[in-house]
Amino acid sequence: MEIEQQAIGNPSGVETIEVTGSVALLEALIAEGTEVIFGYPGGAIMPIYDALYDYKDKLNHILVRHEQGGIHAGQGFARTSGKVGVVFATSGPGATNLVTGLADAMIDSTPLVCITGQVFAHLLGTDAFQETDVINITTPVTKWNFQVTDATEIPEVISKAFYIARSGRPGPVLIDITKNAQIQKFDYSGYIPCNHIRSYRPKPIIRKEYIKQAAELINQAKKPFVLFGQGVILGEAEKEFKAFVEKSGIPSAWTLLGAGAIPTDHPLNVGMLGMHGNYGPNVLTNECDVLIAIGMRFDDRVTGRLDKYAKQAKVIHLDIDPAEIDKNVQTTVPVWGDCKETLPALTELIEEKKHTDWLNKFREYTKMEVDAVIKAELEPQSGELTMGEVINKLNELTGGDAVIVTDVGQHQMVACRYSKLNNTRSNVTSGGLGTMGFALPAAIGAKYGAPDRHVVAVIGDGGFQMTLQELGTIMQYGVDVKILILNNNFLGMVRQWQELFNDHRYSFVDIQSPDFVALAAAYGIKGKSISNRGDISSSLEEMLNTKGSFLLEVMVTKENNVFPMVPQGCSVSEIRLK
Repeated sequence: MEIEQQAIGNPSGVETIEVTGSVALLEALIAEGTEVIFGYPGGAIMPIYDALYDYKDKLNHILVRHEQGGIHAGQGFARTSGKVGVVFATSGPGATNLVTGLADAMIDSTPLVCITGQVFAHLLGTDAFQETDVINITTPVTKWNFQVTDATEIPEVISKAFYIARSGRPGPVLIDITKNAQIQKFDYSGYIPCNHIRSYRPKPIIRKEYIKQAAELINQAKKPFVLFGQGVILGEAEKEFKAFVEKSGIPSAWTLLGAGAIPTDHPLNVGMLGMHGNYGPNVLTNECDVLIAIGMRFDDRVTGRLDKYAKQAKVIHLDIDPAEIDKNVQTTVPVWGDCKETLPALTELIEEKKHTDWLNKFREYTKMEVDAVIKAELEPQSGELTMGEVINKLNELTGGDAVIVTDVGQHQMVACRYSKLNNTRSNVTSGGLGTMGFALPAAIGAKYGAPDRHVVAVIGDGGFQMTLQELGTIMQYGVDVKILILNNNFLGMVRQWQELFNDHRYSFVDIQSPDFVALAAAYGIKGKSISNRGDISSSLEEMLNTKGSFLLEVMVTKENNVFPMVPQGCSVSEIRLK
């Protein structure tokens, strides 16, 4: 039975009340401001679900169709709302079905608190029904995990879980609660939020001398270049970053997860980095004299061959996670700390400049890319439909104000390259792990995190079939998600590699699909399929204007490749336009 929420904290003299561990958990979630829970019940978590029955008016639980769908939905919610996503799952297969999402959230720094049920404590280690050692299984893919065997631990453990998940460099936390702890009663005296853990320092100490050294390098630079990543968004430092860029006049390029930190049409935003990024940012990385990395981790898809990456440049790296400094690229000046704090300090010390000639060089490369790639992709005059022209039309209709959730593959690269993003937290994609099946459930969560915005899930025909059961979640809860399937009847990105590097030996990439429109109809979702250029604009408009969810399948050309491309094992300056 629901208890009356007491004041947060544990002031002296506050009366205690006897509750179960399950009730204490739910009270903790309410105290932390939890709005929505994505979950799937089962035997080992049944007491928590029984308690949840009395909390329907305070906690909105969404029954997903698979635990992987639940955790991706939690990620989508966290990415658009900036809050901690909350996920429930039972023991055994329920818990192990979270592992892919945990790994995805870990590498993409997404704050989650996942609660798993576990067998009774006295059965641990006996290979009991649906028992798995979830703590050891998830240790490599969580920021912290903990197994609760005594109900009295629950309030403090949950408070630590939320603090760890959201503080510093965010990440996923998993709390495994044995069944006896869920039903055990104890004297509950209120919830105390956590704001400090001994030996855990979420933010490194800012060293002013390094900020001063960084400013000196920037002021002396003739060809400075900024690379910005998701750290700007996670640190809620978009305004501070914009002020830094505009005062410095430095051309700035984004990583896959950094998209939207400043509007894509900002005059100093020169495009996307990486394997399928824009031509200029990749080539000119190896021509700049000072490289300023902000909230990004120099992953291999951005750097290409490390032994040929920006060797001519002095490197300034701003990051909240000291482990990222010097991990892949040797740094000249490390600037540790939260970029919301370090950027203003740096901006104050730099000189106001305009690097006109240097910026124009980026624009020259942009023109080359437009002529060689972009024009044909976005504005084809004949032939089969391209993914790029669909995204281009979508931009026109949304005005760049929609949340774009992408799956993994060619459509992901096309959508991330060409989507217009006016606002932060508008690009939701699986970056570091590259999880096919991510988009549909993530879009559900994204809509709960941004209920007043259009949420468009851009998905390939392969990835859609990995988690299409979540159409049932959309149906049951009436989630207003627009589903745009770019169908080329291939596992497109793998096929592209097989074409370019395996002599067109298309090994098991020709994928057949069901009638997606009929499938959507079975779930009560409106939809249509098109293959004619003249139908793109009106069909996208119909999709966006339809009240509720809508599935639009666009049949695109089968063997179109995404360019530019940095071949694996090559330098970023060896990027190919064709």
